[in-house]
Order: sequence, then C-alpha cells, then structure tokens
Amino acid sequence: MVDPSATRLAPETDVPAPVIELRGAGKTYRSGSIEFEALKGIDLAIYEGEYVAIMGPSGSGKSTIMNVLGCLDTLTRGEYRLGGTDVNDLDEVELAEIRNRQIGFVFQGFNLLLSLPAWRNVELPLIYGGIPRHERKQRAEQALDRVGLGDRFENRPGELSGGQQQRVAVARALVGEPTMVLADEPTGNLDSVSTQDVLALFDELHARGRTIVLITHELEVAQRAARIVWVRDGEVIRDELTEEAAA
Repeated sequence: MVDPSATRLAPETDVPAPVIELRGAGKTYRSGSIEFEALKGIDLAIYEGEYVAIMGPSGSGKSTIMNVLGCLDTLTRGEYRLGGTDVNDLDEVELAEIRNRQIGFVFQGFNLLLSLPAWRNVELPLIYGGIPRHERKQRAEQALDRVGLGDRFENRPGELSGGQQQRVAVARALVGEPTMVLADEPTGNLDSVSTQDVLALFDELHARGRTIVLITHELEVAQRAARIVWVRDGEVIRDELTEEAAA
C-alpha cells in the first residue's frame, strides 16, 4: 500500500493542517432497541488541493462519511475538524453557515429547480449568504462560464442535457468559493459521454487547486482522482494514491 502522506506532505517541520480531519470517527444509528454501527472509528486526513475519491459498495459507510463531511449529520463519537474547526462543537446555525460558505455540494440527482433558468439555480447559495442581487447574477454567470455554459444562462434544466445539468450543479457548488467541493455519485445519472465530460471538469478544478472529495461506487470514476480511500463495513480498508498520481 502506498502511504499518501509520504508523497504529498512537506517535511515534518512544515506540515500543513488538513482541510478535513476525522479522528476515531464513529456513527451509530438507533431505531428502538436496534443499533447499526455505520462508521467504526475512522481516521482520515485530506489536505488543501487534494482530489480524493471515497469508494465502496452499497452499505459500506461512504454515504455516512459524505453526510458527516458535509455537516449534514453528526458523529456519535470521535472528532471531525473542517478547516481546523471542531464541527462537533457547533450549533445548527453555525453548521448551516459552514455548509453555505465552506462546502460546495454536487449530487447525483442534480437538485435543480426546474422552473428557474441556469443562473438563478446557480445563485441560490448566494441568496442564503445575503449577497446583493446584482452581485449574485454576475457571480452566477461567471461560475457558468467556468464550467463551459456561458451561452446557457437563461436555459431551464429541461432545456439542457444531463451532462449540462450536472455542470450547472457544479457551477452552483463553486459560486460561493467554498473550501471544498463534495460530490456524491455525481455521474450516477449520466451516460458515458456526459460522465467523461463531468469528470474532465473535476480534473480541471483539481488542476486549479480546488479540494475535491468524490463519493462513488465505480472504480473507473474513482481512478480519475489522485487518491482513493476504500471503505467497507464502516472502516477504511485501504488508502492509496492512484497509479497516475504515484508515478
């Protein structure tokens, strides 16, 4: 197994703090007298500018990891630090603020509002952030430009292909300049051509220094990342650089 830290970190005298850090992260779901341990003491560190795929089969715990990293769920035990902040110490208002300002979400189902044009979908995180309307539109159009949809500002989702809709979702994730982009099975509803288009976009974002965490069950998709964290039965079973990154 390749030790990613040996490749990507500076000497110990100048080791940067992780953007994401899980220590002994455990999550137990309870329903009456029944308990299910979804995460079993996971340790994970992701650094600024990394492109990491978290991969595993259905029921492996990767979706729970996504919910925890996205501040959509909390740990039962252990610690989660995002940008140095202990997330466990935050209340719901503070968690909502982190979700809006530090995390850009991209979902499998796009989660676009069908009645709104592309730029209005992209501006939504800025509305929650209290950004003035004229600035919201400008930033939304710039984000659409960045994902290659500069000529589709006014198109509604129903007028766009699946790959174009996912690009709108990526633009929405980027418009607030988040600390990281968290993508949950972003190619799950796409055909092969659209899948390659969206993965190429993530490649571009990574090349520009964006931190990307990709949740997937598909090896071909995971291999586009620089590092793969393999999860099974609530545990990390392997953490390695992909062949291209290790070369």
